[in-house]
Amino acid sequence: MTEPRFPSRRFAQYAGRGAVGTSHHLASQAGLAALRDGGNAVDAAITAAACLVVLEPESCGIGGDAFAIVSTPDGLAGLNASGPAGSAADGEFLRRKGFESMPDIGIHSVTVPGVPAAWEALTKRYGRRSLAQNLEAAIAFARDGFIVSAVQHESLARGFAEFRALGLGGQGEFGTWVQALCPNGVPAAGDRHRLPWHAASLEALAADGAAGFYRGDTADMIDIFSRALDGALRRSDWERYQPEWVDPVSVRYRGYDVWELPPNGQGLVALMALNILSGFEFGRKDALAWHRAIEAVKLAFSDGLAYIADPDYMTVSVEDLLSEGYAAQRRSLITDRALTPSPGNPPEGGTVYVNAADEDGLMISFIQSLGSAHGSGLFIPFTGIGLQSRARNFSLDPKHPNHLSPGKRPFHTIIPGFLTLDGEPVGPFGVMGGHMQPQGHTQVIMNAIDFGCDPQEALDAPRFRWDSGLAVSVEAGAGSQILDDLAKRGHEITVTEMDSLYGHGQIIWRDGDGYVGGTEPRIDGAMAMY
Repeated sequence: MTEPRFPSRRFAQYAGRGAVGTSHHLASQAGLAALRDGGNAVDAAITAAACLVVLEPESCGIGGDAFAIVSTPDGLAGLNASGPAGSAADGEFLRRKGFESMPDIGIHSVTVPGVPAAWEALTKRYGRRSLAQNLEAAIAFARDGFIVSAVQHESLARGFAEFRALGLGGQGEFGTWVQALCPNGVPAAGDRHRLPWHAASLEALAADGAAGFYRGDTADMIDIFSRALDGALRRSDWERYQPEWVDPVSVRYRGYDVWELPPNGQGLVALMALNILSGFEFGRKDALAWHRAIEAVKLAFSDGLAYIADPDYMTVSVEDLLSEGYAAQRRSLITDRALTPSPGNPPEGGTVYVNAADEDGLMISFIQSLGSAHGSGLFIPFTGIGLQSRARNFSLDPKHPNHLSPGKRPFHTIIPGFLTLDGEPVGPFGVMGGHMQPQGHTQVIMNAIDFGCDPQEALDAPRFRWDSGLAVSVEAGAGSQILDDLAKRGHEITVTEMDSLYGHGQIIWRDGDGYVGGTEPRIDGAMAMY
């Protein structure tokens, strides 16, 4: 990708009737068109999310998972549309095959997809338009083509090189990626690119709904495809799948309530970090504030990786992990020096992000993903259904609560966020990007609440990314004084330029009689408003 020749600036955008934020301008425009066509915020989000399956197929797909938080007059509602491991999943089988940890790609990284069920469930419960209407724009992009951006060309080129080599020149297990996304080679930036397999699969979903996806020919095809590769998925796994409506969970931070979804997602990590940080006062964003934020994230993540799993298998409760007493216990470990984190002892007891808001006050925080960039690298043959790699987040340690088991949902990285004040919605926010997501949530909330940033400033601000142990990557924009101070405190700092590895976010806040929005400068973010 050609680097920009000059630094650029973005400003928060304001509008009175509605807003849609995504990582691609065409998806944002399609979502706004859904609002103008009589749809509401949920219709706009599903329309935009479906378009991203075509416009950013390296990041999300029909074969991925999704989560949502919807703000309604009755309060916040959550949807967990993550899928479980197949009924033939067997950690011992993988260990015998020589795996020491879950594979990142291939059939053993695949779980049941939740995206089609999420789109339908949200549309049926809250939408004004039909699912078929909400898929029209995506179908048109896939069938008629769209102009490839520089960012997408770079991502497709990386995937093509990797999966063409693994797929033996377009054949074999990973050849389906090449056939589905780049049958004629990698399109250049500015080329028109068509995805006919995606068009056909989206048209079938529009005609038959989620029932056709989970119980029709697609279920037969995944059974055949999985068995041929010694995979764990069976037709019955797809037939049994249903998304789950859940109650979001929150912590109080400086008078605001920050909301995430409960496990199996990692939203608890952001809440635990903010709970720890609530015991400190931050007058300005100085080196001490950076240090404490990094330490809180490290402590929260070490707990999250140790304890978060499918809630039916967790050994500690959400309430205990979010208790004020436990936050105080973890906070007491933060000194002036960097620490190597380890889990505490609680008391017994390639992703895309979309948000939208409409003139009636309905707001949605929605996120969908294939897992890592390009997911498992597999497409069900002759379809646009790229299979996710969420099983890669399971553990092969039989004693770990997140151990691979049949029908179990894995530790999940994608998390939608929401902010309220005194019981009233402020708005949806999200930062996509694997294990960067709760770190990004923590930082944008601190930027907004502690440091008075508007939505665009909260996203523009330099970020850190805790990698492991004492290792932390920090964007150079933090400034040499802060970087030097962090190093003196014992942090092993890697300085980088602003980069998409620090996550991609979108924010929409209520503002008077309308909305104010910000979009990610690290990627092709776009806010469409009216």
